[in-house]
Amino acid sequence: MKIISVQTHILDFKLETAFESASARFDRRQHVLVEISCDNGLTGWGECLGPALPNASVVQAYTPMLIGRNPLETEKIWIELYNALRDQGQRGLTVTALSGIDIALWDIKGKQFDVPVSTLLGGRFRESVKAYATGSFRKDGVDRVADITREVACYRKEGFHAVKIKIGFDVEEDLQVIAAVREAIGPDMRLMIDANHGYDALEAIEVGRRAAHYKVDWFEEPVLPELLDAYSEVKARQPIPVAGGETWHGRWGMKDPIEQRRVDILQPDICGTGGFTEGRRIIDLAALHGVRVIPHVWGTAVQIAASLQFMAALPPNPPRPSALEPILEFDRTENPFRQAIVTKPLEHTNGIVHIPNGPGLGIEIDHGALSQWRLKND
Repeated sequence: MKIISVQTHILDFKLETAFESASARFDRRQHVLVEISCDNGLTGWGECLGPALPNASVVQAYTPMLIGRNPLETEKIWIELYNALRDQGQRGLTVTALSGIDIALWDIKGKQFDVPVSTLLGGRFRESVKAYATGSFRKDGVDRVADITREVACYRKEGFHAVKIKIGFDVEEDLQVIAAVREAIGPDMRLMIDANHGYDALEAIEVGRRAAHYKVDWFEEPVLPELLDAYSEVKARQPIPVAGGETWHGRWGMKDPIEQRRVDILQPDICGTGGFTEGRRIIDLAALHGVRVIPHVWGTAVQIAASLQFMAALPPNPPRPSALEPILEFDRTENPFRQAIVTKPLEHTNGIVHIPNGPGLGIEIDHGALSQWRLKND
């Protein structure tokens, strides 16, 4: 079996209402998928976290090194592709693009052996996971507190057990939002806050201290991802558990945060940190140092499926059923192609998402939808 083609598919939709986090503004939804085809008819699918067009360009740069290769040699291919661009790319787009390629190769491997990727990773510890709703971005021209309060109340009605809201804009306004959300969702629903590295350390410490009595599960990306000492300071000087990791790429990007315990909760993104091949190394490193892992998820159904396979194979740590079970980040923002591109959407039922048990990622691509949402002239 040999690889005969590598294609990228950039999906695009212009949003009717723009929204923003503390670090980015979204007026479109764009995601890039990677399709790898083999001479025996098998095809694998992956996805890259981050800006779609630059990721697609890096995938295309890797492509000549993939044609003619045995797709089952995932470890060998990963190392060779990483080494090819390592001099200028130990982090960032080189790794996010490699992530999409790696996921597609594991999808092929699962189809070749007729088992889910999670089985190839060592076995499935669970068949479903609880999902938490991610949303509550700031929108133009609306009362932010009222808008987010209405939104999270809907998540509660849908059956979600937890919600994550966006902060990082203004300390006082953000604290108003946190208070209003806690009142709207009641005392029993879990609440997480995500600053998307919008604060400096002093602001983050103040928010953490003043928000702690609202029973917040974790404080995500309080400061810039490069400022590891600031992470440690925030972790030490306020009581809410600190989370981060979606922007730390590969085992080398994760090494210091894990070994120095910069965070309480590590959030690797399977489509950004190096795919399944590298993800396994990161999980082992986190387990070695006793750092809890809850993956970050932001993308289409391909990303969701890959994350579910990854989460199915995450060992319990400690080895007992408990609240420490991994939970799935479930994006609820506007994205009409997120589930449309697969023949069977990966939706939740009362906040529970079942993990596909078909071969590979366990999904089938709807090529008609892919064509409908594909960016023209990409």
